[in-house]
Amino acid sequence: MESFIREAASVDVASSLRQLREARGISMRNLATKSGLSANALSMIERGKTSPSVSTLYKLADALGVSITAFFGTENEKKRVVYLKSDERTRMSFTRGVFEALGGEQFSGHVEPFMLTLESGAASGNHAIVHTGHEFVFCLRGQLEYQVEKQFFLLSAGDSLLFESKMQHRWKNPSKQVTNALIIISGFAEGEQPHAMHWKKGE
Repeated sequence: MESFIREAASVDVASSLRQLREARGISMRNLATKSGLSANALSMIERGKTSPSVSTLYKLADALGVSITAFFGTENEKKRVVYLKSDERTRMSFTRGVFEALGGEQFSGHVEPFMLTLESGAASGNHAIVHTGHEFVFCLRGQLEYQVEKQFFLLSAGDSLLFESKMQHRWKNPSKQVTNALIIISGFAEGEQPHAMHWKKGE
């Protein structure tokens, strides 16, 4: 998988989480309670002893009241024009996969594009994802299974999917090969954090 993302600069999730938590004056115990995670699990993540799953990242972002792009450094002033060279974008690892930011963390508009690289079996987690706006998915390599409400869509290279993000959805790589996909979330409401997902059930 590294060969597909070698030029991207890595984000230290442990440090980013600690900085976001401390900047908001939230104790580790309070964050554990708000996110539904155990204090031990949260401590392991902050100390870099374990890599959080996508579901865990979303739950932490929701509990902190931020977008997942905050882990990429969204505390900086937003720009009306964002130009990124391939070696300037940042990446964030999760269990069996990597998010690569494509400028949404710096942009003042209502659009957040990501590149998703998934190893075989990688998935978004056990929770359905729901948020405002629209989600566009374009499979670049391999296969990507998306579930939207009760419908299942198997995307291969060149296939795309577009849907209203208020519909419950989740994804996974069902193949034995690495999958690359472009995901663009747009049109979310003013003040909405599209990646601070709303979970109906706990982990």
